[in-house]
Amino acid sequence: MSGKNDLQDQPKVPPEALLLQMSIGQTVSQLIYVAAKLGIADQLKDGPMSIDGLAECVKAHTRSLYRVMRALSSLGIFAEIEHGLFQLTPLADPLRTENPSSLRAWTIMVGELWHRHAWDEILYSVKTGKSAFEHVFGMGTFDYFTRNPEDGAVFNEAMRNLTEGVSSAILAAYDFSKIKKIVDVGGGKGSLLTAILKENLEMQGILYDLPQVVEEARVAIENEGVSNRCELVPGDFFESIPSGGDAYIMKYIIHDWGDDKAMTILQNCRRSMSTRGKLLLAESVIPPGNAPHIGKFADILMLIMEGGFERTEGEFQCLLEASGFKLTNIIETQSPLSVIEAAPVE
Repeated sequence: MSGKNDLQDQPKVPPEALLLQMSIGQTVSQLIYVAAKLGIADQLKDGPMSIDGLAECVKAHTRSLYRVMRALSSLGIFAEIEHGLFQLTPLADPLRTENPSSLRAWTIMVGELWHRHAWDEILYSVKTGKSAFEHVFGMGTFDYFTRNPEDGAVFNEAMRNLTEGVSSAILAAYDFSKIKKIVDVGGGKGSLLTAILKENLEMQGILYDLPQVVEEARVAIENEGVSNRCELVPGDFFESIPSGGDAYIMKYIIHDWGDDKAMTILQNCRRSMSTRGKLLLAESVIPPGNAPHIGKFADILMLIMEGGFERTEGEFQCLLEASGFKLTNIIETQSPLSVIEAAPVE
């Protein structure tokens, strides 16, 4: 029978040992990057493989790849079932490209040089409050991706990974059934919008994003079978936003920007909405105190990359009120995001 004494007899991890383990997080991240970049999980999808076979398939140095796989297996990411024979584990399965909840593109993005170079200058962001990425590259991330389309493609695929992971959680948590027409502002290739439209067969949608993004989304919208109910509108949400929607939704948009630019986007939404419209923001809401939340780490990413930030409930309330809205509800989902609902102030 387990009891209090059993817990007391368990060895305690010294603080310095725990801190040391945390400090090598970048090492772990880069090892996952290597596995994702080489497509190791895709190679193992049909069953275990020897390290010799893996190395041959992914064109890697056998002994070096073994050392990477051994380290990852010690964390439960892959498993060495016999010496030199590796198989997938539940923790490694999201590294498969075809996994519906794949994080392969995300883990590749995190390990790419352009991403790490920005993190190398985190101290600059902490001292100045400005974007380390812009400090390093002399331009914002979106301008950089326009000039470096291969890196932009990695970023877009990483964002698609995240969208597919949270779309079902948003649909499960929020009732879209009473909305007749929804405008997805900055909707990318339309992953969230198509998911909403497929669940609500009477709903019409507008996908609004930059011209090149909208054009790229066209094939995806057609493949999802909702092109007859989805209008594609190109534009810039800093300048204007299409009118006529019952609801306006933005996912992972407001956190990209500081308050001034975020207010510009929200005020443009307000000008396009009727007084009976709804604003829906799918964003992390940072909890108070020491409560763990992945948004607290995403917040640092936003500081470094764009100078944006994740917000608390109080910060969202202030931002919305300054933009002509009142906060009406916050609905948590089974993901790091919540749906923040707001209504226009008359």
